[in-house]
Amino acid sequence: MEAIRCSWCLSSPEYIEYHDNEWGKPIYDDPTLFECIVLESAQAGLSWITILRKREGYRAAFHQFDPEKVAKMTTDDVERLVQDPSIVRHRGKIEATIANAQSFLAIAEEFGSFSDYYWAFSDHQVIDTAPSSLSDVPAVTELSTRLSKDMKKRGFRFFGPTTCYAFMQASGMVNDHVAGCISRQTNDA
Repeated sequence: MEAIRCSWCLSSPEYIEYHDNEWGKPIYDDPTLFECIVLESAQAGLSWITILRKREGYRAAFHQFDPEKVAKMTTDDVERLVQDPSIVRHRGKIEATIANAQSFLAIAEEFGSFSDYYWAFSDHQVIDTAPSSLSDVPAVTELSTRLSKDMKKRGFRFFGPTTCYAFMQASGMVNDHVAGCISRQTNDA
């Protein structure tokens, strides 16, 4: 019997690999949360597969997602990266990544870690939406709107409510694996 997966991941082996091994698994460590923020904000307006295929380019361009190193990047780095075909060459998104690293570090300083700040929005619990199908999964929620607004107030850019909800899904705060999905079964175990 063939495994059931969320329908959004079925179009490519990269999607399936990402879905089965990463998407929706709760993340509590700051470096991995920062990676998710960088990739989700880069994705705004683009397909996720585009970003997934450029992930290694992002790792190289942004110091393996080390927020301290990214926060110190300069306008010279921005000029270099807008020429780098291994990432999305959008000046605003590149500048936002640097600004977001600075905001990320400020939050980590204030709350002890970014993870503590972030997970407090869900009372440190995974929100299981138990969708029957992909059509039951929202693009935005009240919580993603509230979290996005707070993060924007703290300096984050390219991180609106829709991007925020995608981040919440990717980092496992929200379990939106559809009923019967092999990853839902893994998360339920």
